[in-house]
Amino acid sequence: MTFPVYIGIGSLRIHPHILFESLAYATAFRLLIKRVRKDSITPSQRTSVIVGGMIGALIGAKMLVWLQHIDLIWQNQQQLLLLLLQGKTVVGALLGGLIGVEITKKILGIHQSTGDVFVFPLTVGTAIGRIGCFLTGLSDRTYGIATTLPWGVDFGDGVPRHPTQLYEILFLLLLIIFLSWRSRFQYENGELFKFYLISYFAFRFLIDFIKPDFHPFLGLSAIQIACLLTILYYRRSIPQMVQLKN
Repeated sequence: MTFPVYIGIGSLRIHPHILFESLAYATAFRLLIKRVRKDSITPSQRTSVIVGGMIGALIGAKMLVWLQHIDLIWQNQQQLLLLLLQGKTVVGALLGGLIGVEITKKILGIHQSTGDVFVFPLTVGTAIGRIGCFLTGLSDRTYGIATTLPWGVDFGDGVPRHPTQLYEILFLLLLIIFLSWRSRFQYENGELFKFYLISYFAFRFLIDFIKPDFHPFLGLSAIQIACLLTILYYRRSIPQMVQLKN
């Protein structure tokens, strides 16, 4: 397999990152539109919350990816410029989106939790997007460190590496199955989102140990620090879904 793996549609050859990122956004948005019908806030409030979350996600995705690769400032100015223009991270987008939503809710005077409707759209969208990350190869900078394991993947530099993108897709698929099962039980409004956030951030905290990223903070990367702080903040909010729905 030669990376990036371009996708042929008719006479077109589409870059995998562009194709699967677009599919991820479209699928997530479609799922979100279906699920917001079950929400308790008004349509106008929900629209404002979504816009606030999108703005926050855009800012957070950029800010955290800059911190994650701050080492490029004195190593490779060309890669740094490309990163500033194209780089983003899911963890930063989630945190930025969460902050954007909370600010919007405070402005509008919304006190109830609004995160549960986002869980499945975010999980499915992230899994689809990671397919594009894997097929893009080295330039996406989401690959793992070198490995001698039989499933190591050579992304084009002659070094078999952990396919961390595939690990994440597998984790997200298992998370979708688990959350679908747990949704049969009673839980407080907002706990499903908190459980999703803690689960995903715990996974990212662990998986980033086998990524060749800059780890300046006590051996941790900027993304790992963000994940750890979020987990500590929500550590007492893991949902206890013990009663079956009628």
